[in-house]
Amino acid sequence: MTGTRHPTAQRYPLLGGEVTVGGLPLSLVAARAGSTPFYAYDRALLSARVRELRDTLPASISLHYAIKANPMPALVGHMARLVDGLDVASGAELRVALDAGMDPREISFAGPGKAEGELAQAVAAGALVNVESMREVGLLAALSERLGRPARVALRVNPDFELKSSGMKMGGGPRQFGVDAEQAPQALNAIGAAGLAFEGFHVFSGSQNLRSEAICEAQTKALDLAHRLSEHAPGPIKVLNLGGGFGVPYFPGEQPLDIAPIGRHLNGIAAQAHEWLGDTELVIELGRFMVAEAGIYVCRVLDRKISRGHVFLVTDGGLHHHLAASGNFGQVLRKNYPVEIGTRVDAGRPAELASVVGPLCTPLDLLADRMELAADCGDLVVVYQSGAYGLTASPLGFLSHPAPVEMLV
Repeated sequence: MTGTRHPTAQRYPLLGGEVTVGGLPLSLVAARAGSTPFYAYDRALLSARVRELRDTLPASISLHYAIKANPMPALVGHMARLVDGLDVASGAELRVALDAGMDPREISFAGPGKAEGELAQAVAAGALVNVESMREVGLLAALSERLGRPARVALRVNPDFELKSSGMKMGGGPRQFGVDAEQAPQALNAIGAAGLAFEGFHVFSGSQNLRSEAICEAQTKALDLAHRLSEHAPGPIKVLNLGGGFGVPYFPGEQPLDIAPIGRHLNGIAAQAHEWLGDTELVIELGRFMVAEAGIYVCRVLDRKISRGHVFLVTDGGLHHHLAASGNFGQVLRKNYPVEIGTRVDAGRPAELASVVGPLCTPLDLLADRMELAADCGDLVVVYQSGAYGLTASPLGFLSHPAPVEMLV
């Protein structure tokens, strides 16, 4: 490969022309994995990102890791020792969080379609349920009586605003998430009448945002909304989850999010929250931002072929393992993730315009399109920014190829 390495690639130092993960050369990591393809997550990079957040955000802000970004048990266990809480989106993720040793009182459960059995798990464990519909209020009331303990709940509010410039909008307008802000007073009355243990609000307006000013604006509006709704609350506001929205740069031209202005802004938010809501815990819930840059996806070149003058590097991995990198997970116009030939970085061989494709019988199976690369059969392709929404966001059963290995290094 020629030219300057992508900023995320630079987080993985080189040793003898090879990318390193956790201080180990990629070929050795591949041998430890036992086979390709595989995902590798770097413990040191995970810890460094949490330290960066701790150093920048006010000490009064609680940091939660959203397991949906990457639910690998070993990774969650590592994160559980670094953060203040875990957020889950299914009963299976709840079990992972509990197995990781997180205090159940620091686990919250969100999602628009929770099954009754999942709600029972949460009540039995003592986790906080982010209520998203009137149906859930009724189910939780019945479960509280049956299990002999009141369900701990927060109301997830679909706000009357959205996170501007967000890669994925989860608030404002009609949404399947939460209770519309204008219907929230009715829901709060129902929670009180049902005798549930009300604790606060969850306001998540969007994700994957690279503009600090947009995130600050959404946080201000979330606090204003919580203040307005607090007069209808059946109890004190013990917790206000402001969501996250912190994005990471995937594509050319994108700049990393500057979190320093967010930290300064949250100081003001914390002071205002104390004045308006009293002794309220403010939570920032992050998934992608905590883990995306700490993970790579690695596959091996099986074939190098030329079709009408264009070079194709055919690998043993593809969209069935990493749907997002193929461009089929939310991209309107496909763009390349940062990709390197991890076993021959700056090896001196002239790069050529090549596409990295997988073994599947579909033209959608594309990991890199027309990038300057130099590779032979046997070389290892590295896809960066792969620590979030990789394996579990992909159609693993498609065409029945084997699943990749996951490892924490």
